[in-house]
Amino acid sequence: MGDMTNSDFYTKNQRNDSNHAGGFGCSLMELRSLMELRGTEAVVKIQEDYAGVEGLCQRLKTSPTEGLAGDAIDLDKRKEVFGQNLIPPKKPKTFLQLVWEALQDVTLIILEIAAMISLGLSFYQPPGEGSESCGTANAGAEDEGEAEAGWIEGAAILLSVVCVVLVTAFNDWSKEKQFRGLQSRIEQEQKFQVVRGGQVIQLPVSDIVVGDIAQIKYGDLLPADGVLIQGNDLKIDESSLTGESDHVRKSADKDPMLLSGTHVMEGSGRMVVMAVGVNSQTGIIFTLLGAGGEEEEKKEKKDCSHPSSHPIATIATDGAASANAPGNTSLVNGKMQDGNMENNQTKVKKQDGAAAMEMQPLKSAEGGETDEKEKKKANVSKKEKSVLQGKLTKLAVQIGKAGLVMSAITVIILVLYFAIDNFVLQKRPWLPECTPVYIQYFVKFFIIGVTVLVVAVPEGLPLAVTISLAYSVKKMMKDNNLVRHLDACETMGNATAICSDKTGTLTTNRMTAVECFVADVHYKEIPDPSSIPAKTLETLVNAISLNSAYTTKILPADKDGGLPKQVGNKTECGLLGLVLDLKRDYQTVRNQIPEEKLYKVYTFNSVRKSMSTVIKLPDGNFRMYSKGASEIILKKCSFILNEVGESRAFRPRDRDEMVKKVIEPMACSGLRTICVAYRDFSGDPEPNWDDENNILTELTAICVVGIEDPVRPEVPDAILKCQRAGITVRMVTGDNINTARAIAIKCGIIHPGEDFLCIDGKEFNRRIRNEKGEVEQERIDKVWPKLRVLARSSPTDKHTLVKGIIDSTLVDQRQVVAVTGDGTNDGPALKKADVGFAMGIAGTDVAKEASDIILTDDNFSSIVKAVMWGRNVYDSISKFLQFQLTVNVVAVIVAFTGACITQDSPLKAVQMLWVNLIMDTFASLALATEPPTESLLMRKPYGRNKPLISSTMTKNILGHGVYQLIIIFTLLFVGEQIFDIDSGRNAPLHSPPSEHYTIIFNTFVMMQLFNEINARKIHGERNVFEGIFRNPIFCSIVLGTFAIQIVIVQFGGKPFSCSPLDLEKWMWCVFLGLGELVWGQVISTIPNSKLRFLRGAGRLTQKDEMTAEEEMNEDQEEIDHAERELRRGQILWFRGLNRIQTQIRVVNAFRSSLYEGLEKPESRTSIHNFMTHPEFRIEDSTPHIPLIDDTDIDDEAARKNSSQPTSPNKNNNAIDSGINLTTDTSKSAASSSPGSPLHSLETSL
Repeated sequence: MGDMTNSDFYTKNQRNDSNHAGGFGCSLMELRSLMELRGTEAVVKIQEDYAGVEGLCQRLKTSPTEGLAGDAIDLDKRKEVFGQNLIPPKKPKTFLQLVWEALQDVTLIILEIAAMISLGLSFYQPPGEGSESCGTANAGAEDEGEAEAGWIEGAAILLSVVCVVLVTAFNDWSKEKQFRGLQSRIEQEQKFQVVRGGQVIQLPVSDIVVGDIAQIKYGDLLPADGVLIQGNDLKIDESSLTGESDHVRKSADKDPMLLSGTHVMEGSGRMVVMAVGVNSQTGIIFTLLGAGGEEEEKKEKKDCSHPSSHPIATIATDGAASANAPGNTSLVNGKMQDGNMENNQTKVKKQDGAAAMEMQPLKSAEGGETDEKEKKKANVSKKEKSVLQGKLTKLAVQIGKAGLVMSAITVIILVLYFAIDNFVLQKRPWLPECTPVYIQYFVKFFIIGVTVLVVAVPEGLPLAVTISLAYSVKKMMKDNNLVRHLDACETMGNATAICSDKTGTLTTNRMTAVECFVADVHYKEIPDPSSIPAKTLETLVNAISLNSAYTTKILPADKDGGLPKQVGNKTECGLLGLVLDLKRDYQTVRNQIPEEKLYKVYTFNSVRKSMSTVIKLPDGNFRMYSKGASEIILKKCSFILNEVGESRAFRPRDRDEMVKKVIEPMACSGLRTICVAYRDFSGDPEPNWDDENNILTELTAICVVGIEDPVRPEVPDAILKCQRAGITVRMVTGDNINTARAIAIKCGIIHPGEDFLCIDGKEFNRRIRNEKGEVEQERIDKVWPKLRVLARSSPTDKHTLVKGIIDSTLVDQRQVVAVTGDGTNDGPALKKADVGFAMGIAGTDVAKEASDIILTDDNFSSIVKAVMWGRNVYDSISKFLQFQLTVNVVAVIVAFTGACITQDSPLKAVQMLWVNLIMDTFASLALATEPPTESLLMRKPYGRNKPLISSTMTKNILGHGVYQLIIIFTLLFVGEQIFDIDSGRNAPLHSPPSEHYTIIFNTFVMMQLFNEINARKIHGERNVFEGIFRNPIFCSIVLGTFAIQIVIVQFGGKPFSCSPLDLEKWMWCVFLGLGELVWGQVISTIPNSKLRFLRGAGRLTQKDEMTAEEEMNEDQEEIDHAERELRRGQILWFRGLNRIQTQIRVVNAFRSSLYEGLEKPESRTSIHNFMTHPEFRIEDSTPHIPLIDDTDIDDEAARKNSSQPTSPNKNNNAIDSGINLTTDTSKSAASSSPGSPLHSLETSL
């Protein structure tokens, strides 16, 4: 349908109105206005204007029972008249727009300006060319050709900028393309049950047309607006449209209007579709949101719950606003604020997501390129930033700052050296005619400075993360994981706990009835029908056939010899299977009493845990059939059918005996027990059906069925892998405790003789709630570490457990919890968890909507695959970091010292950019696409506080850095004697490229290439080549880079400042590069324990971790302003105290060591009081809400500890924490913090 604007729709509608909508009895606008009515006024309107729903169906040429005929011409006509069921997506960004965005990078802009100036000056011939007076400017005699070649450097820089921009834009483009592909895949997978030609079929949502009869059931997300024809106990959650969280009761006679985008929370029914796509209620809202909203909608449809805080998402949404029509922006603005408020206050579910998402692109549209932090803040998402995200942002900022400082110093030193040398030492006057020459020098210095900066800033980091995630997501598709939010993939690698459903995830979800207790006999297998009294059998068959969703069926197997196909609710399939095993047919019973004739249906929900159906008997009386969890139904039974089919009294003690003799043995062998019962009512007076408590009592039990759901064969192995990988698997199920325990033992979640907890929902609530019935965290902390099985749990229990584990402070690492769910009621738990897995087959739309990853095969072992991929992402990033930082450290130091000593960087601007390209783009491709190995599952999760750069990595970075620096400086200062060539040092401006510097450049690149192979292993493994051929991308990139390097050196000439080398020199370069591999082995023999100091370097990130979470806290306004102000005051106060304390402590420490005997006893006690006085223990005063900026205190110590300035983690983020405290500078140098020498002193006191 393309990108149709609203005006198109309206013009079309006007045309349609005239001939009454192409032969249909009502026009598009009529239907639209009808759908805006609610409740009784809608009922009245339908009665008056259309003579009821039947009349409406006639006008739409459809049958309430048979549906549309489904012939193509009719369907196309309906699509043309009433529109299609999809909201037109906004056009994707064009490649040129992406190029323009890539050009916004600050470093690139600086380079462009520098190159332009350099170009401009090279064409300008200063008049005083020949005059000696301009000093060193013309020291070397220039060839005529060389003077003309001055433009080449500027041009080459521009060219390399173009390369970088194109690569970035292409990456973004392919990323967006992938994202859209994923999106459309998710959307195609969304199907809905529609009646066409009397057959129930599954249709993709986009194929639904006006006039279709849709079957709706518990857990559906309604795909279009419609009017209810017939409904059973239907309740709808309309919060996504109205913001009201109470469920709305729908019935054909009171409130028949069903709206798209709302969730069915209970019951079932049929509706006739009235409005689709842009004309449905949800669609109207989206058109209101304007063009910007439309694209969000695409994403929002799936991503709604939280704009992900991932660069990918940012890219996908960034331009949305800038592309907005100017007229729209203000409107979107108004919308956005309003939606955002809602979002923060009530976390309104869906549509407001669109409004909230608007917020982010708008920011960047107004402020040009907002920096990362702004974006992060705009994205206050449901979760904290993913672990990796937080660590990386910190690291990138730190490295960037360090690079900026280095490049500034480089430029300053170069300029000063030049000025002092020329104007002070050689006392030359500044001649006007020499000005252009000097300016040319200054530009050259400036370019060198910028290149240092370019090399220092790791632009490749976001790229590596993106590539790695996109690659993983693509591959995870093959492993049956459909990832909906990219960061979920990486969070999964850190998971420490998985709360899994039992049914369908750990088990096959093929229910088969294997035991039953009927007519006072407990049969261990399905009995012969002849052995059951005919009357009992008759009642049983009716009870099962009628009291189950009519959509549940057992179809013949797809292929011969296969198992019959189970459609619909699996437990009901098991019961229908029992009917078939008893040689009866449920379909004939259903045909006698079709769904419309059912008098009243109490559908299954998590509170009732049972389902009942009332039918009217021919004699005017009523009979109600019930089925449900055996202990729940048996409590409501007062009678039971005996061996001859007569009902006898069923007393509580009979029940207890039955539980002991029948239900527990069944449950202990892992069966799910279902009780089937019935009750007769007289038709006069008719009972009050709404009074459920009095209806659902005095039942007569017919039988108890034991249904088996076998454990999936691959699950025990998968669970073992999880336990080895340090992940605790907990089973949370609605089944009874014995069944759950039996399955848990079969799966290997619990092993006999271990100390663990298996409790049911009741006991769980008793343990975690106080007298007032409120949940207390410390009570949960007593339960969860040992809890392995939670049975008979309600959705709230699941949510409470997940929240309790996440909020727990028992362990030093915050737990990262993954949850699986399939039902509508699992939504809250899936949203709360760090990673929510929804079932692709059994899952309801609501569950999928709330999840992060959809398991397309509903299998637990796919979760293990997700863990493996998640860890692989983390490792890929670490590999890339290790490689990147080595290059950074070396290149920056070389450029810096070279510039200071020889006034000219040994690595030229263009060469630096080429190195940058290898390091950033190619290396991120090569290292981010390593396939995962099983060995990833043999270690514990990293956890949130583990530094990104482990001590092994720090050792590697520093080790390789030292090797490379030694080689390069040797070549730089004595290279000309070794190779017997002219020295390239102190060359004049525009002199031809020297072999000397070419060798340095070439060796540098060779060392990087071989170090890239070293970087493949980050845990100190010996064999760096292991599995290298399983990664063709890696091999091709390394070889490709090598080939291009040969071309650059041999034929690069002036632009690359290279002069061709002969074979012998090439061999030397490669040989020095190969030394990297040997050196790598040497480094890995040094044990980490010898390198104590490295540990500090790697661990500073731990404090960053706190700030990242703190920032999030701040953003989420968990602390209101007044309190924050107050707290800031407190901090200053604590600080002052802390300072006094420390000073007293220092004085006393000296005193105590000097005058051991003379010390006054009071002073010791006073200090003692000082120390123990609770308010001053800043460390533990408020454990769960970090003081807004305790980073500053830690920081001070951190600065003292990290005296090595090259440490990449130098923690200079006092400024980052978002609050600038004026006292920063005046802070006492002795502020004590764990880890500073004073701290140990304090403890000894």
